[in-house]
Amino acid sequence: MRILITGAAGRIGTSLRREFGGRYELVRCLDRLPIDDPQPHEEAVVGDVSDHGLVERAMKGIDGVIHLAAIPREAAFQDILEVNVVGTWNVYEAARRQGARRVVFGSSNHAVGFYPRTETIDHRAPPRPDSRYGLSKCWGEAVGALYADKYAVKSLHIRIGNAGEKPTSRRLMAIWISARDLAQLCRIGLEHPGIHNDIVYGISRNATAWHDNSAAYALGYAPQDSADVYEDVAMAGEAKLTHDPVEAYFQGGGFCALEYAGGLFPGRQT
Repeated sequence: MRILITGAAGRIGTSLRREFGGRYELVRCLDRLPIDDPQPHEEAVVGDVSDHGLVERAMKGIDGVIHLAAIPREAAFQDILEVNVVGTWNVYEAARRQGARRVVFGSSNHAVGFYPRTETIDHRAPPRPDSRYGLSKCWGEAVGALYADKYAVKSLHIRIGNAGEKPTSRRLMAIWISARDLAQLCRIGLEHPGIHNDIVYGISRNATAWHDNSAAYALGYAPQDSADVYEDVAMAGEAKLTHDPVEAYFQGGGFCALEYAGGLFPGRQT
């Protein structure tokens, strides 16, 4: 199988390349930054996903795509539009035109960030984006639905939680995923024969998770790791935090608190 990874020079892209090893015949790496250490089975393409022509050239001969390239934080709408919105459209359209039949879309927990932490949600929960960034991930999931139903480009949307080395707060304990568990989900997205347009959560087997990840387990996901083993690290980090009430109430945390003018809710009395 020949795959393309967009955002391949980023933290998650780099960890996936390491976890995959020599599993795939070719890993083509697209990023605005050069790849410092390309492996023998890798090809590097330097450029931006907002450049449709470049994305189309990078897609030639590719069977499946892991689309990670994005502004990974809240930003001005125009910036989000160019990279996260137009870039995602370019990836799907190039996949259709060049015959790539699988896209693993790096979605985010911020697509559903305005659910309260007291509520457990699954893949059927309607989108509740907590930011322009989260909204762009809802867009990507919707683009995937269109291309699966109309053009037979199948997608697995992974609502990635926190992919840091260790969880460093109570919130991150609920949404943390290890590098090898995320790589396993990506392999499922690329290889599982039953994928159509599926949504799963990018979390390890965490006892405090807010997300019911039964859809991932039904596809064979068997996470090897858990945030629970890092509880001491997470609680030490938690002790140093001062939470805004909005941040503490909603799953999206600080993304929800930015520019928040939504009024009162349980736990916020002023």
